[in-house]
Formats: sequence, structure tokens, C-alpha cells
Amino acid sequence: MTARAVTEATFEQEVLNNDKAVLVDFWAEWCGPCRAVSPILDQIATEHSEKLDIVKLNVDENPGLAMKYQITAIPAFKVFEKGEVVKTVIGAKPKPALEADLAAYIS
Repeated sequence: MTARAVTEATFEQEVLNNDKAVLVDFWAEWCGPCRAVSPILDQIATEHSEKLDIVKLNVDENPGLAMKYQITAIPAFKVFEKGEVVKTVIGAKPKPALEADLAAYIS
């Protein structure tokens, strides 16, 4: 399983109305650190799919959501539960650090 793309059109259904916790990866094609962390997110998505959904939102293609969630630096990760942001992580990190940040949602 890999992180799937969401857009402004699918965000409410895929993220806000999801029964599971959802990590949203706010990213852009031109962002090197975003591309570097993408395979790590895919691994976490595969290993923890029963507890956490991981989706990607391109900030260049969906500027309204980037503005709404105050994305000023990418990559930025926000964990949503029941439609609310419950955790924010900024910046690319190695897998153990990301898993530590997400421990409450994947363990």
C-alpha cells in the first residue's frame, strides 16, 4: 500500500470523514525533501495500514487547503482524527524519527 493522493475535491471524504487517523503529507513536486520522505511514508502506510491512513496533498495544486491549514514550510505532516488536526510534524525525517512522532497512532 502506498500513500494516495487527495485533492480539495476528495479531502473531506478521504480525511475529515475517515474513521481512522489520517496523516496528510503536504508536499510539492519541486521539493527535494518531500520526494526524499515519500518512500518512507509509503513504508509506514504499508506497515500500519490497519491503524493509519496516509495521503498526499500537493500544495501547488490545492492552495486553498494549504492556506486553510497554515502550511508555510514543506514537507509538513498533519494527523487528523475525527476531522480535527491532532498533531503536526514539520520537515523530512528518517523513518525511526517519523515513527516516533506517530507512535500514538501506529502502535
